[in-house]
Amino acid sequence: MITMISLTANEAKTKFGNMLISAQAEPVEIVKNGTPVAVVVSTKEYQRIEELKMELVKARFDNIDENDLVDGDTFFEELDSGQYD
Repeated sequence: MITMISLTANEAKTKFGNMLISAQAEPVEIVKNGTPVAVVVSTKEYQRIEELKMELVKARFDNIDENDLVDGDTFFEELDSGQYD
């Protein structure tokens, strides 16, 4: 599990500047009514996450073969039928 600072929504609002400073070092979880609703991360961390996601997408395309391909209409029919639910 990732360790992070946790603030209530009210704390995040009243300590916004401190929250932004903390987010530069580690993710900050925002909790509202006892339920986690958001995580604030630095721009640098967000960009790193997006780069990792793109690397994953590229890796999946690199490993694709003809058996993995389907016709677009067929895929959407299967999707509409609930096959991927």
